[in-house]
Order: sequence, then structure tokens, then C-alpha cells
Amino acid sequence: MTDYKTIKLERQDGIATLTLNRPERLNALTVEMGRELNDAVNEVKEDLGSRVLVLTGAGRAFCAGEDVKERPADSDGIRDQQTPLSKLARGPAGAMRFADTFRTMNKPTVASVNGFAVGQGLSIALACDIRIASADAGFGAIWTRRGIPPESSGAYLLTQLVGPAKACELIFLGKMVEAPEAEAIGLINQLVPADELQEATHEMARNLADGPPIAIGISKMMVYQALETSLAVHSRLEFFGQDYSFNTEDREEGIQSFLEKRPAKFQGK
Repeated sequence: MTDYKTIKLERQDGIATLTLNRPERLNALTVEMGRELNDAVNEVKEDLGSRVLVLTGAGRAFCAGEDVKERPADSDGIRDQQTPLSKLARGPAGAMRFADTFRTMNKPTVASVNGFAVGQGLSIALACDIRIASADAGFGAIWTRRGIPPESSGAYLLTQLVGPAKACELIFLGKMVEAPEAEAIGLINQLVPADELQEATHEMARNLADGPPIAIGISKMMVYQALETSLAVHSRLEFFGQDYSFNTEDREEGIQSFLEKRPAKFQGK
């Protein structure tokens, strides 16, 4: 397993937990952190033993966005305008599509939002399939306050979740959204007291990890394809997904466990 400097990656019983680990900077993103985050997500993506990925932040924030202090200034004192994730996207390793990395992963991802998720931090949370937030969490589409449009697929992801009218309001005004409002507008799936966040996240992750990996992976693909394809195309994808899953051991286990009135034990085969 790779050793990381700015994040922590832990794996136990099918649950991979990735923690942004710069609490002294509210987990603000640097180029190094962006690179490590991308590498760790791809590591989990290829790990057959990990069935679900949880993302969270160390300390009192999920992610405060870009660490602007990392940007070098030129002789006139003007800082480099490329952000950590945009630098990585244009790097020699080729285009890095951050949201795509999450969306194309055939495993569910859960954002456990323990504090502020701002700017690129918001994009990271929105790229996850499910978001659970503590009561003191906050979500900030603050890009325009800094004189820039959204980045890291932020506008795309936000619009899908809350619709264009609300996305325009949040982005144009650079608004911060507190956790209760975030739940009301569909930005998060679950709102819990701060002292119950870890337990609620683990319960969600455990339920996902105990589920049928093949069926969940295909279902995830179908959900996101539904946003971009016609009903006719989606129906064909549904047929192929059903056809494939009908020939798996997990499908047999699902039926057998139902008949025997016992919890299913899915093996991902």
C-alpha cells in the first residue's frame, strides 16, 4: 500500500476510508494533495477487496478548497491562477477528470462531510454518490467571490443535484449553504448531529459493502447514464445489465438467501 503525505487511506472489512489530512490548513488542496487524492482513488478502484469508498476530512473541515498560499507569485505579486486540480489536469500524466474518476468507479462512494466543503472541496463532495453531513457542515459555491467560474466540474455536479435555477443562485452569488438547507434542496442525502456522523457513515458504508458488488456497480453506471442518454438507449443498457447479472453467483445467492430467510452473503462473483 502506498504511503501518502497529505491524505490517509485505511481499509478494513471491505470499506476504504480516505481522509484529507491537512487539518492545520482545513484540508485545503495543494498540488501534492490533488495528486495523492487521485492516486489513492485509483488504488481503491483497482482493489478487489474494497467494496465502498468513504471520503472525509481530518479536524473541523471536510475541505476548504484550494490552498491559495501555495500559488507562487510573480514579480508583480500576482499569483498563479491555476488551481491544484486544474494543474494536475494539465500535467504530463494526461488529463485528469476528477469527477469522472469517481463516477466511473464501479464502487459506491460516500462523502462524510464533517465541516466546511468549499470550492474544490464542494466539488469533491458532489462527485461522491452519497453525502452524509454533520449538523455543523457548510457547503460553499464561492468561486465567483474569487472572480472565477466554477472548476473541477462543480457547476455540472451542482446543477444535476439541485437544478439549474438553484445552481445559478448559489454560483452567481457565491453562497454558503448550511447543512439544514443543503438537506432541504437535495444537496445531501442525510443530516445527522456532529457526534453521530462517524456512526451514520459507517452504517451506510457497511450496508453498501455487504451488498452485491456487481449489481451495485451496474446500477451506478445506469443511474449516471440516465442523465445523459435517451430512454431507448438506457433500456438497452438495462437489458445488458440484467442479462449479465442473471449469470452471476450473487444473483443465485440473492434468491437462495430469500428462500432460506437469511441474510445474503455476496461474493462479487
